[in-house]
Amino acid sequence: MSNVSGVIKSIQDIMRKDVGVDGDAQRISQLVWMFFLKIFDDRETELELVEDNYQSPLPEHVRWRHWAQDAEGMTGDELADFVNLQLFPTLKDKLNLKGPQGIRAQVVHNVFEDAYNYMKSGTLMRQVINKISEIDFNTKNDRHTFGNIYEQILKDLQSAGNAGEFYTPRAVTTFIVDRVKPQLEESVHDPACGTGGFLTNVIEYKREHFVKSAADEEILQSTINGVEKKTMPHMLCTTNMILHGIDTPINIRHDNTLSRPLRDYTNKDRVHVIVTNPPFGGMEEDGIENNFPASFRTRETADLFLTLIVHLLKQDGRAALVLPDGFLFGEGIKTRIKEKLLTECNLHTIVRLPNGVFSPYTGIKTNLLFFTKGKPTEQVWYYEHPYPDGIKSYNKTKPMRFEEFQPEIDWWGKESDGFKARVETDQAWSVSIDDLKARNYNLDIKNPHKDDQVIHDPDQLLMKYALQLEGISSLRDQLKVILTEALTGKK
Repeated sequence: MSNVSGVIKSIQDIMRKDVGVDGDAQRISQLVWMFFLKIFDDRETELELVEDNYQSPLPEHVRWRHWAQDAEGMTGDELADFVNLQLFPTLKDKLNLKGPQGIRAQVVHNVFEDAYNYMKSGTLMRQVINKISEIDFNTKNDRHTFGNIYEQILKDLQSAGNAGEFYTPRAVTTFIVDRVKPQLEESVHDPACGTGGFLTNVIEYKREHFVKSAADEEILQSTINGVEKKTMPHMLCTTNMILHGIDTPINIRHDNTLSRPLRDYTNKDRVHVIVTNPPFGGMEEDGIENNFPASFRTRETADLFLTLIVHLLKQDGRAALVLPDGFLFGEGIKTRIKEKLLTECNLHTIVRLPNGVFSPYTGIKTNLLFFTKGKPTEQVWYYEHPYPDGIKSYNKTKPMRFEEFQPEIDWWGKESDGFKARVETDQAWSVSIDDLKARNYNLDIKNPHKDDQVIHDPDQLLMKYALQLEGISSLRDQLKVILTEALTGKK
């Protein structure tokens, strides 16, 4: 199946005829739970061939093969009544969560806990189901197809106005995982895992480099952990894990990582590796900041996540994450967070990405931060990633490619020897910790090998204005803390 975009569009065109589905977000949510059940059933078909006496965690009457697979099967009111009165009640509340199939049942329960059937017409539902049934997720080509389906769904989410629902380009996730190099037995965590882009890259990396036996595969599966706050990305991430051979992705939790007080995370919660693209530009709900020490309290989501990540890493643990320019130059609470980062961790590398990497989802300029916990930073290396020859900006038809990172990979060196092989180039330069302290931990350091240019581009000026607004918000948070301390007499 090559025309994925066309298939998704035709399915959504069918859904638009249904009076019960209101808007793109509901159409996409409807599509996601249907895809999950089809993929789950295809995976069960595979397991029945490789496992002796495999037993499904689902009652027979709610398995996809029983009610959906036959193109001439239930339709109309009969199908609508089945979905509303049998399928959803069973998957939400009536699965046996104990016994040998309890973990698999729990995965399905978690996916359907906050899912809904919005379609009213069983006739239109049958048309959608028949199109989904055309895809066989046990074939290599159709498995790859789901990656394209992901991208199409996420593009539609963006069009539906769901801010922050953008995915990290595969070129970026692949480069980050390639540089962090998670070992087989190392626990890997993404505290804002979205649809699972980083985690699927970790799975592929470990399988390629380490998995030689069933025992190795079992170790790999036990090391993958993620948390996602929003229902739809969580459903997509769980589905993605199953497609990548993680049959019981119970460690992909539907929760808000930030809702747990920082002090409640203990040594048993700490991990070897964290790779993530935390939400940025948004604000957490009132009270979330109280889960953090007073000096780090802010409602800026990305700042809270960075504080948490430093806390969650084991000694010598490694992390890499995406952060906007606003964090690099931000003051107030951002300054205290950066001081904590540079004191407790070796922030050895910042890769500065050009504009458009996350187009069309956001125009905010971003950076990749790589650090290791346990030793303070002595110097930070910067690498300014250039556009490829002939390209002035990324877009839908010309996205970033992993091959573009080869110059960084060739330049990288080894952390074990303090990156002695690194040299300054037109794209790379280093800054000492003393210089950073003198700058009050302002990490927004321009490439010294390039002359400053006056920017007249409207998009870049608007982006600069947005970053200034973010800085104002940070100062407001700082003032709030100062006033609170003054009024309560606490520090």
